[in-house]
Amino acid sequence: MKDRLGLELTGANEASLGHYERGLRQLQIFAGDPVASANAAIEETPDFVMAQMLKGWLYGLSTDRAAMDVARGIHASIKDLDMTVREAGHVAALGRLVGGEWNGAGETLAAVAQDYPRDALALQAGHQIDFFTGNAPMLRDRIANALPQWDASMPGYHAMLAAHAFGLEETGDYAAAEAAGRRSVELEPHDGWGQHAVAHVMEMQCRQADGIGWMNTAFANGADDSFMKVHNWWHLALFHYDLGLHDEVFRLYDGPIYGDRSTLALNMVDASALLWRLHLGGVEAGERWQVLADNWTPLASDGTYAFNDMHAMMAFAAAGRTDAARTLLATQEAAVEAGGDNAGFTRDIGLPATRGILAFQDGDYKTAAELLGPIRAIAHRFGGSHAQRDVIDLTLIEAAIRSGDAAKAQKLAEERMVARPHSPLSTVIRNRAQGLATH
Repeated sequence: MKDRLGLELTGANEASLGHYERGLRQLQIFAGDPVASANAAIEETPDFVMAQMLKGWLYGLSTDRAAMDVARGIHASIKDLDMTVREAGHVAALGRLVGGEWNGAGETLAAVAQDYPRDALALQAGHQIDFFTGNAPMLRDRIANALPQWDASMPGYHAMLAAHAFGLEETGDYAAAEAAGRRSVELEPHDGWGQHAVAHVMEMQCRQADGIGWMNTAFANGADDSFMKVHNWWHLALFHYDLGLHDEVFRLYDGPIYGDRSTLALNMVDASALLWRLHLGGVEAGERWQVLADNWTPLASDGTYAFNDMHAMMAFAAAGRTDAARTLLATQEAAVEAGGDNAGFTRDIGLPATRGILAFQDGDYKTAAELLGPIRAIAHRFGGSHAQRDVIDLTLIEAAIRSGDAAKAQKLAEERMVARPHSPLSTVIRNRAQGLATH
């Protein structure tokens, strides 16, 4: 049996194929319940390899240990099934991922997409891996290499444009990124990734008013029915943060961003990142930090993904959770010794970042700056986007200012002004840094 793009599927029948293609579309628009769709396909035909792989990627790319364990079980249960060469490539890639080889999994999926450029799941999963490993060129090129084999008549074309848009943005081609992102949303108004890509362009260009308008329009058109919604609301909050509209930031935080007090790592990352930005400016969050730290605490001994660890430490530090902070540092030290790609993510960026955040909270601003300064240029290696990793720079600048290091503070402030000249926050930072020289 073949799917709608002509790819052979092992173990499928008409009923299970319908469930699978519904699940794939749900993944591509980041809406609905693709796990339920994958489960329905598997229940219908348990040996449907690509339905199992859809579920495996959904769990394997969620960046927490419990979900990775589910993906590991799926891989073990299907690796000996009969399958096509393409499907075997997926299974091999998932095996590398659950074995700790994030970069290797991405490479294997790139090989699959090279031979099967219409394999939407290989492209989608590979794109997410590129995001989690901070591989900006591959965020762009993985999709660019396949796009000539796609056109607007094909199901899922909007998702290819959305992914390409994000890759273009992360490599600095803002005009092309915005055009591709807008086109993806035009084709599929519920494409949360396309909306997200355009928001990133506007964030990097400091187009706060445009960003607020874009996101509010997206939410009015149904973007709130998406498992990208928390992150996209976070982007809306960032525009308000840059404008100094802290009451609006808290309104969004207490509502759509973290009103439900989610325990999903990806949602807690956004919550931590937003509160920490406010914290750097001396804006008190009250009991919000305690609630967030409570939800991060079970993951303090996770040690799965260094990017998450940094955000957990923000909550532990701000909430005064000394024991949880110690557990997290010990877990990171063990992760460095455990092997796999996360060992490198943690050693090179994650551990200095969490130590720097803790030093900052302890008032040791000099040490915080010494720890955070060297990782600026390599922070992309532990994943996230330019917008997300900006919190490292913001913390470094604030540490330099609070330590009284006028030369370092002014240098960093001027660099930010060059990079983000239209940001009101850039002006605030520069004025504070220049004020050090007059005292």
